[in-house]
Amino acid sequence: MSDTDPFDEIIDAETDRDPDLAVIEAGSRTLRAAGGAAVADVPGRPRDPEVDKALRAVEADLATRWGETKLEPSVSRIAALMDVLGEPQRAYPSIHITGTNGKTSTARMIETLLGAFDLRTGRYTSPHVQSITERITLDGAPISAERFVETYDDIKAYVEMVDAQQEFRLSFFEVLTGMAYAAFADAPVDVAVVEVGMGGSWDATNVIDADVAVVTPIDLDHTDRLGGTPGEIAVEKGGVIKQDATVILAQQPVDAAQVLLKKAVEVDATVAREGLEFGVVGRQVAVGGQMLTLRGLGGEYEEIFLPLHGAYQAHNAAVALAAVEAFFGVGTQRPEPLDIDTVRKAFAAVTSPGRLEVVRRSPTVVLDAAHNPAGARATAEAVGEAFDFSRLIGVVGASGDKNVRGVLEAFEPIFAEVVITQNSSHRAMDADELAAIAVEIFGDDRVQVEPRLDDALEAAITLAEEDGEFTGGGVLVTGSVITVGEARLLLGRG
Repeated sequence: MSDTDPFDEIIDAETDRDPDLAVIEAGSRTLRAAGGAAVADVPGRPRDPEVDKALRAVEADLATRWGETKLEPSVSRIAALMDVLGEPQRAYPSIHITGTNGKTSTARMIETLLGAFDLRTGRYTSPHVQSITERITLDGAPISAERFVETYDDIKAYVEMVDAQQEFRLSFFEVLTGMAYAAFADAPVDVAVVEVGMGGSWDATNVIDADVAVVTPIDLDHTDRLGGTPGEIAVEKGGVIKQDATVILAQQPVDAAQVLLKKAVEVDATVAREGLEFGVVGRQVAVGGQMLTLRGLGGEYEEIFLPLHGAYQAHNAAVALAAVEAFFGVGTQRPEPLDIDTVRKAFAAVTSPGRLEVVRRSPTVVLDAAHNPAGARATAEAVGEAFDFSRLIGVVGASGDKNVRGVLEAFEPIFAEVVITQNSSHRAMDADELAAIAVEIFGDDRVQVEPRLDDALEAAITLAEEDGEFTGGGVLVTGSVITVGEARLLLGRG
Protein backbone atom coordinates (compact mmCIF):
# COMPACT_ATOMS: atom_id res chain seq x y z
CA MET A 1 0.00 0.00 0.00
CA SER A 2 1.27 3.48 -0.85
CA ASP A 3 2.29 5.78 2.01
CA THR A 4 1.05 8.80 0.04
CA ASP A 5 -1.72 10.83 1.67
CA PRO A 6 -4.97 10.19 -0.33
CA PHE A 7 -5.71 13.91 -0.14
CA ASP A 8 -2.37 14.71 -1.79
CA GLU A 9 -2.91 12.01 -4.42
CA ILE A 10 -6.15 13.66 -5.51
CA ILE A 11 -4.47 17.06 -5.71
CA ASP A 12 -1.58 15.63 -7.74
CA ALA A 13 -4.07 14.13 -10.19
CA GLU A 14 -5.66 17.52 -10.78
CA THR A 15 -2.82 18.72 -12.97
CA ASP A 16 -5.02 20.74 -15.32
CA ARG A 17 -7.02 22.50 -12.62
CA ASP A 18 -6.60 25.64 -10.60
CA PRO A 19 -4.41 24.45 -7.68
CA ASP A 20 -6.49 26.17 -4.99
CA LEU A 21 -9.72 24.72 -6.39
CA ALA A 22 -8.10 21.31 -6.60
CA VAL A 23 -7.34 21.48 -2.88
CA ILE A 24 -10.93 22.45 -2.07
CA GLU A 25 -12.48 19.75 -4.23
CA ALA A 26 -10.06 17.07 -3.04
CA GLY A 27 -10.95 17.89 0.52
CA SER A 28 -14.59 17.77 -0.44
CA ARG A 29 -14.19 14.16 -1.47
CA THR A 30 -12.31 13.18 1.68
CA LEU A 31 -14.84 14.75 4.05
CA ARG A 32 -18.06 14.38 2.07
CA ALA A 33 -19.21 11.20 3.79
CA ALA A 34 -19.25 12.98 7.14
CA GLY A 35 -21.24 15.93 5.94
CA GLY A 36 -24.65 14.42 5.30
CA ALA A 37 -26.91 14.93 2.30
CA ALA A 38 -26.09 17.81 0.02
CA VAL A 39 -28.46 20.70 -0.44
CA ALA A 40 -29.18 22.56 -3.67
CA ASP A 41 -29.43 26.18 -2.57
CA VAL A 42 -25.89 26.92 -3.78
CA PRO A 43 -24.72 25.49 -7.12
CA GLY A 44 -21.66 23.32 -7.42
CA ARG A 45 -19.51 22.75 -10.50
CA PRO A 46 -21.41 21.86 -13.70
CA ARG A 47 -21.66 18.12 -14.24
CA ASP A 48 -21.30 18.40 -18.01
CA PRO A 49 -17.53 18.47 -18.68
CA GLU A 50 -17.91 20.79 -21.67
CA VAL A 51 -20.00 23.28 -19.70
CA ASP A 52 -17.55 23.10 -16.81
CA LYS A 53 -14.67 23.74 -19.22
CA ALA A 54 -16.46 26.75 -20.70
CA LEU A 55 -17.24 28.18 -17.26
CA ARG A 56 -13.62 27.74 -16.16
CA ALA A 57 -12.50 29.60 -19.27
CA VAL A 58 -14.75 32.54 -18.36
CA GLU A 59 -13.54 32.47 -14.75
CA ALA A 60 -9.93 32.47 -15.96
CA ASP A 61 -10.63 35.39 -18.29
CA LEU A 62 -12.28 37.38 -15.49
CA ALA A 63 -9.37 36.57 -13.19
CA THR A 64 -7.01 38.54 -15.44
CA ARG A 65 -8.82 41.74 -14.43
CA TRP A 66 -8.51 43.83 -11.29
CA GLY A 67 -9.93 41.94 -8.35
CA GLU A 68 -12.61 43.25 -6.06
CA THR A 69 -10.11 44.71 -3.60
CA LYS A 70 -8.35 46.88 -6.19
CA LEU A 71 -10.47 49.91 -6.98
CA GLU A 72 -10.31 53.12 -8.98
CA PRO A 73 -13.20 55.24 -7.60
CA SER A 74 -15.16 56.01 -10.72
CA VAL A 75 -18.26 54.80 -12.55
CA SER A 76 -16.95 56.04 -15.91
CA ARG A 77 -15.99 52.58 -17.19
CA ILE A 78 -19.23 50.85 -16.21
CA ALA A 79 -21.21 53.81 -17.57
CA ALA A 80 -19.37 53.46 -20.87
CA LEU A 81 -20.20 49.74 -20.96
CA MET A 82 -23.86 50.43 -20.24
CA ASP A 83 -23.86 52.97 -23.07
CA VAL A 84 -22.58 50.55 -25.70
CA LEU A 85 -24.93 47.84 -24.42
CA GLY A 86 -27.94 50.13 -24.85
CA GLU A 87 -28.51 50.99 -21.17
CA PRO A 88 -29.94 47.60 -20.10
CA GLN A 89 -30.09 48.72 -16.44
CA ARG A 90 -32.92 51.14 -17.36
CA ALA A 91 -35.17 48.38 -18.70
CA TYR A 92 -36.64 47.58 -15.29
CA PRO A 93 -37.21 49.22 -11.88
CA SER A 94 -34.77 48.37 -9.14
CA ILE A 95 -34.16 48.26 -5.41
CA HIS A 96 -30.58 49.21 -4.47
CA ILE A 97 -29.06 47.97 -1.21
CA THR A 98 -26.01 49.30 0.61
CA GLY A 99 -24.74 49.17 4.21
CA THR A 100 -22.05 47.28 6.09
CA ASN A 101 -23.71 44.09 7.33
CA GLY A 102 -26.86 42.24 6.33
CA LYS A 103 -26.99 43.29 2.68
CA THR A 104 -27.14 39.83 1.12
CA SER A 105 -29.64 38.39 3.62
CA THR A 106 -31.85 41.46 3.17
CA ALA A 107 -31.57 41.18 -0.62
CA ARG A 108 -32.62 37.54 -0.49
CA MET A 109 -35.63 38.41 1.67
CA ILE A 110 -36.66 41.23 -0.68
CA GLU A 111 -36.30 38.92 -3.66
CA THR A 112 -38.42 36.21 -2.02
CA LEU A 113 -41.15 38.68 -1.08
CA LEU A 114 -41.32 40.16 -4.57
CA GLY A 115 -41.44 36.68 -6.09
CA ALA A 116 -44.30 35.71 -3.80
CA PHE A 117 -46.27 38.59 -5.31
CA ASP A 118 -45.77 37.10 -8.79
CA LEU A 119 -43.02 39.43 -9.97
CA ARG A 120 -40.12 38.11 -11.99
CA THR A 121 -36.97 39.07 -10.09
CA GLY A 122 -33.30 39.47 -10.80
CA ARG A 123 -30.87 39.65 -7.88
CA TYR A 124 -27.22 40.68 -7.99
CA THR A 125 -25.16 40.10 -4.84
CA SER A 126 -21.54 39.60 -3.86
CA PRO A 127 -19.33 37.92 -2.96
CA HIS A 128 -20.39 34.37 -3.79
CA VAL A 129 -20.23 31.54 -1.27
CA GLN A 130 -19.19 28.75 -3.65
CA SER A 131 -19.99 29.42 -7.30
CA ILE A 132 -19.57 32.63 -9.26
CA THR A 133 -22.97 31.97 -10.84
CA GLU A 134 -24.63 32.68 -7.46
CA ARG A 135 -24.06 36.39 -7.98
CA ILE A 136 -26.71 36.64 -10.71
CA THR A 137 -30.09 35.07 -9.96
CA LEU A 138 -33.36 34.98 -11.85
CA ASP A 139 -36.60 34.10 -10.05
CA GLY A 140 -34.66 33.23 -6.90
CA ALA A 141 -32.26 30.74 -8.50
CA PRO A 142 -28.68 31.29 -9.67
CA ILE A 143 -28.45 31.42 -13.44
CA SER A 144 -27.17 28.21 -14.97
CA ALA A 145 -23.53 27.85 -15.88
CA GLU A 146 -24.59 27.70 -19.54
CA ARG A 147 -26.45 31.00 -19.27
CA PHE A 148 -23.58 32.59 -17.36
CA VAL A 149 -21.18 31.67 -20.16
CA GLU A 150 -23.65 32.85 -22.84
CA THR A 151 -24.10 36.20 -21.07
CA TYR A 152 -20.35 36.69 -20.88
CA ASP A 153 -19.94 35.81 -24.55
CA ASP A 154 -22.75 38.23 -25.47
CA ILE A 155 -21.06 41.24 -23.88
CA LYS A 156 -17.39 40.28 -24.30
CA ALA A 157 -16.84 42.26 -27.52
CA TYR A 158 -18.39 45.34 -25.93
CA VAL A 159 -16.23 44.92 -22.84
CA GLU A 160 -13.12 44.81 -24.99
CA MET A 161 -14.31 47.89 -26.88
CA VAL A 162 -14.62 49.84 -23.62
CA ASP A 163 -11.27 48.47 -22.39
CA ALA A 164 -9.59 49.97 -25.44
CA GLN A 165 -11.11 53.40 -24.78
CA GLN A 166 -10.40 53.69 -21.04
CA GLU A 167 -7.26 54.40 -19.04
CA PHE A 168 -7.89 51.20 -17.04
CA ARG A 169 -9.60 48.02 -18.18
CA LEU A 170 -12.96 47.16 -16.69
CA SER A 171 -12.50 45.33 -13.40
CA PHE A 172 -13.74 41.86 -12.46
CA PHE A 173 -16.65 43.37 -10.56
CA GLU A 174 -17.52 45.84 -13.31
CA VAL A 175 -17.75 43.10 -15.92
CA LEU A 176 -19.93 40.98 -13.63
CA THR A 177 -22.17 43.98 -12.99
CA GLY A 178 -22.54 44.51 -16.73
CA MET A 179 -23.39 40.83 -17.13
CA ALA A 180 -26.05 41.04 -14.43
CA TYR A 181 -27.74 44.11 -15.87
CA ALA A 182 -27.68 42.57 -19.36
CA ALA A 183 -29.06 39.25 -18.11
CA PHE A 184 -31.89 41.01 -16.27
CA ALA A 185 -32.88 42.97 -19.39
CA ASP A 186 -32.70 39.83 -21.51
CA ALA A 187 -34.87 37.75 -19.16
CA PRO A 188 -36.69 40.22 -18.83
CA VAL A 189 -37.26 40.84 -15.12
CA ASP A 190 -40.01 42.92 -13.51
CA VAL A 191 -37.65 44.24 -10.84
CA ALA A 192 -33.94 43.99 -10.01
CA VAL A 193 -32.62 43.68 -6.45
CA VAL A 194 -29.06 44.99 -6.50
CA GLU A 195 -26.48 44.88 -3.71
CA VAL A 196 -23.51 47.23 -3.89
CA GLY A 197 -20.06 45.70 -3.96
CA MET A 198 -18.46 48.35 -1.76
CA GLY A 199 -19.57 51.82 -0.72
CA GLY A 200 -22.16 53.42 -2.96
CA SER A 201 -21.36 56.56 -4.96
CA TRP A 202 -18.59 55.07 -7.09
CA ASP A 203 -19.63 51.43 -6.82
CA ALA A 204 -20.08 49.82 -10.23
CA THR A 205 -23.72 49.03 -9.47
CA ASN A 206 -24.50 52.74 -9.10
CA VAL A 207 -25.48 53.33 -12.71
CA ILE A 208 -29.08 52.55 -11.79
CA ASP A 209 -31.64 55.07 -10.56
CA ALA A 210 -33.40 52.89 -8.02
CA ASP A 211 -36.94 53.71 -6.95
CA VAL A 212 -36.12 52.29 -3.51
CA ALA A 213 -32.75 52.65 -1.77
CA VAL A 214 -32.03 50.49 1.27
CA VAL A 215 -29.29 51.19 3.80
CA THR A 216 -28.59 48.33 6.21
CA PRO A 217 -26.66 49.10 9.44
CA ILE A 218 -23.42 50.97 8.83
CA ASP A 219 -20.36 50.04 10.85
CA LEU A 220 -16.59 50.12 10.40
CA ASP A 221 -15.35 48.03 7.48
CA HIS A 222 -13.12 48.87 4.49
CA THR A 223 -12.04 51.91 6.52
CA ASP A 224 -8.99 52.44 4.32
CA ARG A 225 -11.30 53.13 1.38
CA LEU A 226 -14.57 54.38 2.85
CA GLY A 227 -13.61 56.36 5.97
CA GLY A 228 -12.78 55.93 9.64
CA THR A 229 -16.19 56.70 11.21
CA PRO A 230 -19.76 55.58 10.42
CA GLY A 231 -20.51 59.17 9.40
CA GLU A 232 -17.66 59.24 6.88
CA ILE A 233 -18.65 55.85 5.51
CA ALA A 234 -22.28 57.04 5.21
CA VAL A 235 -21.20 59.83 2.84
CA GLU A 236 -20.07 57.23 0.33
CA LYS A 237 -22.96 54.83 0.90
CA GLY A 238 -25.49 57.65 0.59
CA GLY A 239 -24.63 57.82 -3.11
CA VAL A 240 -27.30 55.19 -3.82
CA ILE A 241 -30.03 57.65 -2.74
CA LYS A 242 -31.42 59.16 -5.92
CA GLN A 243 -33.82 61.97 -6.77
CA ASP A 244 -37.40 61.37 -5.53
CA ALA A 245 -36.59 57.83 -4.35
CA THR A 246 -37.85 56.18 -1.17
CA VAL A 247 -35.10 55.44 1.35
CA ILE A 248 -35.44 52.58 3.85
CA LEU A 249 -33.03 53.17 6.71
CA ALA A 250 -32.13 50.42 9.15
CA GLN A 251 -31.11 51.55 12.63
CA GLN A 252 -27.92 53.58 12.24
CA PRO A 253 -25.26 55.23 14.39
CA VAL A 254 -26.22 58.86 14.99
CA ASP A 255 -23.53 60.35 12.76
CA ALA A 256 -24.39 58.00 9.89
CA ALA A 257 -28.11 58.73 10.23
CA GLN A 258 -27.47 62.48 10.08
CA VAL A 259 -25.47 62.14 6.85
CA LEU A 260 -28.07 59.91 5.20
CA LEU A 261 -31.01 62.11 6.19
CA LYS A 262 -29.24 65.18 4.88
CA LYS A 263 -28.62 63.43 1.54
CA ALA A 264 -32.30 62.41 1.36
CA VAL A 265 -33.39 66.03 1.89
CA GLU A 266 -31.03 67.22 -0.85
CA VAL A 267 -32.62 64.94 -3.46
CA ASP A 268 -36.23 65.14 -2.20
CA ALA A 269 -36.26 61.48 -1.23
CA THR A 270 -38.88 60.07 1.13
CA VAL A 271 -37.39 58.42 4.22
CA ALA A 272 -38.72 55.54 6.33
CA ARG A 273 -36.68 54.83 9.47
CA GLU A 274 -36.48 51.62 11.45
CA GLY A 275 -37.81 52.24 14.95
CA LEU A 276 -40.10 55.04 13.77
CA GLU A 277 -41.99 54.28 10.55
CA PHE A 278 -41.34 50.52 10.67
CA GLY A 279 -39.59 47.93 12.82
CA VAL A 280 -39.64 44.74 14.86
CA VAL A 281 -42.53 44.73 17.31
CA GLY A 282 -41.82 41.34 18.82
CA ARG A 283 -39.77 38.21 18.29
CA GLN A 284 -39.65 34.77 19.88
CA VAL A 285 -37.13 32.01 19.32
CA ALA A 286 -38.80 29.12 17.52
CA VAL A 287 -37.72 25.70 16.31
CA GLY A 288 -35.62 26.30 13.22
CA GLY A 289 -35.77 30.08 13.41
CA GLN A 290 -37.95 32.74 15.03
CA MET A 291 -41.52 34.02 15.11
CA LEU A 292 -41.88 37.73 14.42
CA THR A 293 -44.36 40.54 14.60
CA LEU A 294 -43.29 43.30 12.23
CA ARG A 295 -44.63 46.80 11.84
CA GLY A 296 -44.50 47.84 8.23
CA LEU A 297 -45.41 51.02 6.42
CA GLY A 298 -48.99 49.75 6.09
CA GLY A 299 -49.55 48.29 9.56
CA GLU A 300 -48.62 45.24 11.62
CA TYR A 301 -47.82 41.83 10.23
CA GLU A 302 -48.19 39.13 12.88
CA GLU A 303 -47.06 35.50 13.13
CA ILE A 304 -44.23 35.76 10.61
CA PHE A 305 -42.00 32.70 10.79
CA LEU A 306 -38.44 33.38 9.67
CA PRO A 307 -36.25 30.27 9.36
CA LEU A 308 -33.08 32.21 10.20
CA HIS A 309 -31.46 32.78 13.58
CA GLY A 310 -30.52 35.96 15.39
CA ALA A 311 -32.01 39.34 16.27
CA TYR A 312 -30.13 40.91 13.37
CA GLN A 313 -32.04 38.73 10.91
CA ALA A 314 -35.32 39.93 12.43
CA HIS A 315 -34.19 43.50 11.78
CA ASN A 316 -33.18 42.53 8.25
CA ALA A 317 -36.69 41.15 7.78
CA ALA A 318 -38.26 44.42 8.93
CA VAL A 319 -36.07 46.36 6.48
CA ALA A 320 -36.89 43.96 3.63
CA LEU A 321 -40.62 44.18 4.31
CA ALA A 322 -40.55 47.99 4.34
CA ALA A 323 -38.57 48.02 1.09
CA VAL A 324 -41.10 45.83 -0.68
CA GLU A 325 -43.98 47.89 0.74
CA ALA A 326 -42.30 51.03 -0.57
CA PHE A 327 -41.84 49.42 -3.98
CA PHE A 328 -45.57 48.68 -4.12
CA GLY A 329 -46.47 52.13 -2.83
CA VAL A 330 -47.86 50.98 0.52
CA GLY A 331 -48.36 54.02 2.75
CA THR A 332 -48.43 56.41 -0.21
CA GLN A 333 -50.31 55.28 -3.34
CA ARG A 334 -52.12 52.46 -1.55
CA PRO A 335 -53.35 52.57 2.05
CA GLU A 336 -53.79 48.84 2.66
CA PRO A 337 -50.88 46.58 3.77
CA LEU A 338 -49.53 43.70 1.74
CA ASP A 339 -51.48 40.45 1.85
CA ILE A 340 -50.49 38.84 5.15
CA ASP A 341 -50.70 35.24 3.95
CA THR A 342 -48.40 35.97 1.02
CA VAL A 343 -45.93 37.73 3.33
CA ARG A 344 -45.96 34.79 5.73
CA LYS A 345 -45.43 32.29 2.93
CA ALA A 346 -42.53 34.31 1.54
CA PHE A 347 -40.65 34.76 4.80
CA ALA A 348 -41.08 31.08 5.65
CA ALA A 349 -39.26 30.23 2.41
CA VAL A 350 -36.24 32.51 2.94
CA THR A 351 -32.77 30.97 2.93
CA SER A 352 -29.38 32.57 3.48
CA PRO A 353 -26.50 30.13 2.90
CA GLY A 354 -23.45 30.70 5.05
CA ARG A 355 -25.36 32.75 7.63
CA LEU A 356 -25.66 30.62 10.79
CA GLU A 357 -26.21 27.66 8.50
CA VAL A 358 -26.18 24.17 10.02
CA VAL A 359 -24.38 21.79 7.66
CA ARG A 360 -23.77 18.79 9.90
CA ARG A 361 -25.05 17.13 13.09
CA SER A 362 -23.29 15.07 15.79
CA PRO A 363 -21.51 17.28 16.40
CA THR A 364 -23.35 20.27 14.99
CA VAL A 365 -21.27 22.31 12.53
CA VAL A 366 -22.49 25.84 11.84
CA LEU A 367 -21.18 28.18 9.14
CA ASP A 368 -21.32 31.95 9.40
CA ALA A 369 -19.62 34.48 7.13
CA ALA A 370 -19.02 37.14 9.81
CA HIS A 371 -15.86 39.01 8.79
CA ASN A 372 -15.89 42.27 10.75
CA PRO A 373 -16.36 43.00 14.47
CA ALA A 374 -19.98 44.14 14.19
CA GLY A 375 -20.95 41.02 12.26
CA ALA A 376 -19.03 38.82 14.69
CA ARG A 377 -20.77 40.36 17.71
CA ALA A 378 -24.17 39.78 16.11
CA THR A 379 -23.26 36.18 15.29
CA ALA A 380 -21.95 35.49 18.79
CA GLU A 381 -25.19 36.79 20.29
CA ALA A 382 -27.30 34.74 17.87
CA VAL A 383 -25.37 31.53 18.56
CA GLY A 384 -26.02 31.90 22.28
CA GLU A 385 -29.72 32.43 21.63
CA ALA A 386 -30.33 29.78 18.98
CA PHE A 387 -28.06 26.89 20.04
CA ASP A 388 -27.55 25.19 23.37
CA PHE A 389 -23.88 24.27 22.97
CA SER A 390 -22.10 23.03 26.07
CA ARG A 391 -18.77 23.41 24.29
CA LEU A 392 -18.25 25.44 21.12
CA ILE A 393 -15.09 25.20 19.02
CA GLY A 394 -14.31 27.96 16.55
CA VAL A 395 -12.65 27.51 13.18
CA VAL A 396 -11.42 30.90 11.99
CA GLY A 397 -9.82 31.81 8.68
CA ALA A 398 -9.78 35.51 7.80
CA SER A 399 -8.66 37.92 5.12
CA GLY A 400 -5.57 39.97 5.83
CA ASP A 401 -7.30 43.28 5.18
CA LYS A 402 -9.90 42.83 7.93
CA ASN A 403 -9.97 43.80 11.61
CA VAL A 404 -9.22 40.26 12.72
CA ARG A 405 -8.46 41.26 16.30
CA GLY A 406 -11.94 42.73 16.66
CA VAL A 407 -13.49 39.59 15.16
CA LEU A 408 -11.58 37.28 17.52
CA GLU A 409 -12.40 39.44 20.54
CA ALA A 410 -16.09 39.22 19.67
CA PHE A 411 -15.96 35.42 19.57
CA GLU A 412 -13.70 34.88 22.59
CA PRO A 413 -16.54 34.65 25.15
CA ILE A 414 -18.33 31.85 23.27
CA PHE A 415 -15.39 29.74 22.01
CA ALA A 416 -13.99 27.13 24.38
CA GLU A 417 -11.10 26.73 21.93
CA VAL A 418 -10.29 28.08 18.48
CA VAL A 419 -8.65 26.36 15.52
CA ILE A 420 -6.87 28.90 13.33
CA THR A 421 -6.64 28.17 9.62
CA GLN A 422 -6.55 29.92 6.27
CA ASN A 423 -8.55 29.71 3.06
CA SER A 424 -7.16 29.40 -0.46
CA SER A 425 -7.60 33.06 -1.40
CA HIS A 426 -4.53 35.19 -2.04
CA ARG A 427 -6.12 37.65 0.42
CA ALA A 428 -6.09 35.11 3.26
CA MET A 429 -4.14 36.02 6.37
CA ASP A 430 -1.32 33.58 7.08
CA ALA A 431 -2.45 31.06 9.70
CA ASP A 432 0.58 31.62 11.92
CA GLU A 433 0.11 35.38 11.80
CA LEU A 434 -3.56 35.04 12.72
CA ALA A 435 -2.71 32.53 15.44
CA ALA A 436 -0.30 34.99 17.07
CA ILE A 437 -3.17 37.45 17.47
CA ALA A 438 -5.48 34.67 18.69
CA VAL A 439 -3.00 33.63 21.40
CA GLU A 440 -2.99 37.20 22.74
CA ILE A 441 -6.78 37.03 23.09
CA PHE A 442 -7.48 33.39 23.98
CA GLY A 443 -4.23 32.29 25.59
CA ASP A 444 -1.88 29.66 24.20
CA ASP A 445 -3.77 26.68 25.64
CA ARG A 446 -6.99 27.55 23.77
CA VAL A 447 -5.45 28.01 20.30
CA GLN A 448 -4.61 25.33 17.75
CA VAL A 449 -3.19 26.00 14.29
CA GLU A 450 -4.10 23.92 11.23
CA PRO A 451 -3.20 25.78 8.01
CA ARG A 452 -5.22 23.41 5.81
CA LEU A 453 -8.95 23.92 6.20
CA ASP A 454 -9.81 20.23 5.95
CA ASP A 455 -7.41 19.52 8.82
CA ALA A 456 -8.88 22.41 10.80
CA LEU A 457 -12.40 21.02 10.41
CA GLU A 458 -11.32 17.55 11.49
CA ALA A 459 -9.46 18.99 14.49
CA ALA A 460 -12.43 21.10 15.55
CA ILE A 461 -14.86 18.20 15.22
CA THR A 462 -12.55 16.05 17.34
CA LEU A 463 -12.34 18.76 20.01
CA ALA A 464 -16.13 19.15 20.03
CA GLU A 465 -16.52 15.41 20.59
CA GLU A 466 -13.97 15.17 23.41
CA ASP A 467 -16.53 14.89 26.17
CA GLY A 468 -18.66 12.34 24.34
CA GLU A 469 -21.01 12.20 21.38
CA PHE A 470 -24.10 13.47 23.21
CA THR A 471 -22.68 16.29 25.32
CA GLY A 472 -23.75 19.18 23.10
CA GLY A 473 -20.45 20.14 21.53
CA GLY A 474 -20.45 22.17 18.35
CA VAL A 475 -18.26 23.86 15.75
CA LEU A 476 -18.62 27.35 14.28
CA VAL A 477 -16.70 28.07 11.07
CA THR A 478 -16.33 31.79 10.47
CA GLY A 479 -14.07 34.75 9.63
CA SER A 480 -14.60 35.03 5.88
CA VAL A 481 -17.13 34.30 3.15
CA ILE A 482 -14.37 32.39 1.35
CA THR A 483 -13.61 30.25 4.40
CA VAL A 484 -17.31 29.46 4.77
CA GLY A 485 -17.68 28.61 1.08
CA GLU A 486 -14.72 26.26 1.12
CA ALA A 487 -15.95 24.61 4.33
CA ARG A 488 -19.31 24.12 2.64
CA LEU A 489 -17.62 22.23 -0.18
CA LEU A 490 -15.51 20.19 2.22
CA LEU A 491 -18.62 19.16 4.12
CA GLY A 492 -20.52 18.14 1.01
CA ARG A 493 -22.72 21.17 0.41
CA GLY A 494 -22.87 22.18 -3.24
